[in-house]
Amino acid sequence: MKRKNDHGFPDRQAIVAFIKAHPGKVGTRDIAREFGLKNADRIELKRILRELADDGTIKKKRHTVSEPDALPPTLVADITGRDADGELIASPSEWDEVESGEPPKILIEMPRRPKPGTAAGVGDRALLRIEPTGEDEGPAYRGRIIKVFDKAKSRILGVFRALPEGGGRLVPVDKKSADRELNIAAADTRGAQDGDLVSVDIVRTRSFGLASGRVKEKLGSVKSEKAISLIAIYAHDIPLNFSSAAEREAEAAEPANLKGREDWRDVPLVTIDPPDAKDHDDAVHAQADPDPNNKGGFIVDVAIADVSFYVRPGTALDRDALDRGNSVYFPDRVVPMLPERISNNLCSLVPGEPRGALAVRMIIAPDGRKKSHSFHRILMRSAAKLSYAQAQAAIDGRPDDTTGPLLDPTLRPLYAAYACVKRARDERDPLNLDLPERKILLKSDGTVDRVVVPERLDAHKLIEEFMILANVAAAEMLEKKSLPLIYRVHDEPTLEKVHALSEFLETLDVPFTKSGALRPTLFNRVLAQLEGHDYYPLVSEVVLRAQAQAEYSSENYGHFGLNLRRYAHFTSPIRRYADLVVHRALVRALGLGEGALPDSETPETLSEVAAHISLTERRAMKAERETVDRLIAHHLADRIGATFQGRVSGVTRAGLFVKLSDTGADGLIPIRSLGAEYFNYDESRHALIGTRSGTMYQLGDIVDVRLIEAAPVAGALRFELLSSASETSPRDRRRPNPQRRPSFKAHPGRSPDKKRKSSKPKSGKAKGKGKNKGKSKGKKGGAW
Repeated sequence: MKRKNDHGFPDRQAIVAFIKAHPGKVGTRDIAREFGLKNADRIELKRILRELADDGTIKKKRHTVSEPDALPPTLVADITGRDADGELIASPSEWDEVESGEPPKILIEMPRRPKPGTAAGVGDRALLRIEPTGEDEGPAYRGRIIKVFDKAKSRILGVFRALPEGGGRLVPVDKKSADRELNIAAADTRGAQDGDLVSVDIVRTRSFGLASGRVKEKLGSVKSEKAISLIAIYAHDIPLNFSSAAEREAEAAEPANLKGREDWRDVPLVTIDPPDAKDHDDAVHAQADPDPNNKGGFIVDVAIADVSFYVRPGTALDRDALDRGNSVYFPDRVVPMLPERISNNLCSLVPGEPRGALAVRMIIAPDGRKKSHSFHRILMRSAAKLSYAQAQAAIDGRPDDTTGPLLDPTLRPLYAAYACVKRARDERDPLNLDLPERKILLKSDGTVDRVVVPERLDAHKLIEEFMILANVAAAEMLEKKSLPLIYRVHDEPTLEKVHALSEFLETLDVPFTKSGALRPTLFNRVLAQLEGHDYYPLVSEVVLRAQAQAEYSSENYGHFGLNLRRYAHFTSPIRRYADLVVHRALVRALGLGEGALPDSETPETLSEVAAHISLTERRAMKAERETVDRLIAHHLADRIGATFQGRVSGVTRAGLFVKLSDTGADGLIPIRSLGAEYFNYDESRHALIGTRSGTMYQLGDIVDVRLIEAAPVAGALRFELLSSASETSPRDRRRPNPQRRPSFKAHPGRSPDKKRKSSKPKSGKAKGKGKNKGKSKGKKGGAW
């Protein structure tokens, strides 16, 4: 009821209540319409509004009024952090702290399935629709994201370096900005100490001299243990802490029992993992098939931790897991997708303990093909925890106390089954790019001890092949049941990339004939004929770069690298959200009990999830790669002037990227330092070619370099070339075709982006680093 005074005019409380009930700014016309005031009443209304503004009850600006410092219903805000529960917190992008004090906090409510363009993180700027919470404690507003803009360009992450006279400098952690420091005045340091990792807002830029910044947040000392990975975690907004609600759910979870499960505790399943693995989410078992109709065949069991039993749709655990998308692996730590209570305890298939699992039993024919499969929700008990080297040593005649009793009943049947399925794999002929992976070993203080290349064993390949079979079985089962799922897909190379590869191989006189459909066999044929040749590392890198990037999708377009028509990740739900979705779908499809995929999940909603977790996977890969670069740059920082041997891993318009042989570290040889002549960038050859001498530096060349500069915080290295062109590769170097139009020309002292006026450069460019971008973390699901 609209309250009015004795003169029929609304009282002050009624006017204030109306203003508070309409967040944002309202005009005098809105108030007059609400209370049925006539034009003659406007003078009295304006007087009351003026009095309310004078005593601070409302805020008046020109023709509009609002609650003091009230925010409009839609506004642009910067996401500044997270609360204790892990929820995003934002503040208005435009706010005058001098006039209005501290900006109000906005709690961002994220739906379980964010719409495309609305997934946000700390540092983002977004358009929000907000409303007051009406609560005395906590954020004054709650909001939902309408649209996310680009990350705020004014926020930079870096290391604070104190100056003797007060204030300091910010050294950015971004490689591209490593040489662009910021000046921070003493009043703007916010108590930062030398070596602190801080986020800084740019407050002023200058045409000359350093730009200025203000410390926004202190994130800890870069000198502390594990600080290197901390840089990547904050730079890529990787969630570090779980929400309190998720932690409570994890602690309240109880171990699985036989209710609704088959009893497989007597099946001697074993886990085979890296020696430093903390969680064990897959176990395997094999035996000769006793069926006389499948003589020479095998029964292979793959049991996977039943994460779907503990992480139910719509719970806090589920929201946190989806936000993370996957676990992130650094040399000094793991940022897990699930709390330790789930990942390292209840779902870790440790020996001797009953554990819930989702298992697939596969019947393998003598030719290695999968004849049939069935899924089971089970209670199992692992018979042993083995490392790859331990299992392989037992098969090679060196069993230990653990593997000795398992050799005949367990390990030999596993290897026999692998030898069988390998026949079908070889016939399928997936892309054969088994590139070595380096592993960084750390000292107790978190610094680099050494870099090793673990030996590639049959034990690795055995687990990979069994996981691939299980993943295929999951995809086939869900397609048969007509249920939506998230596929792991890998598109074939584009025609443009295939043509570029063909041109490159032509320069090496390597035949490359494409006829009919594009298949991995085409690339394998090229690699096979060059194995053991000096060209092999070079061609392997170029073939890798021609490939598309694997991703997740609710639509199936096959997996080119594995040469499979359908494929879905099923084997690592502890560390990949995609696998958890597949588990839930199987539970629903087969009526296996609790934790099933909700009926509300459709291909449309899963497509949004697939897009999100594809992004988090790429985020993790980039963060892991940058952390390795920073660790090795720290390791080499005190070896300036030392010489190393390496291989050219990238050729760009800026110069040559070189990967060192002993550590795998990447660094740049600037093009201006190559010699006193022009160098053309020949894209098809992946080479820089001197226009006067014909000197050619090409991808894959072995070179000797001297370390000139190391920027540990940015993870950047700069080298000087010591090898002469004739020494860089043993192969015969041919001068470039004079009819070939160069795509790039540079000269010492001239900007490497300077182009010839007489010809245009090609638009494509070679990447500076070669890494298997489609490869999933660890052993599960093969190389893609």
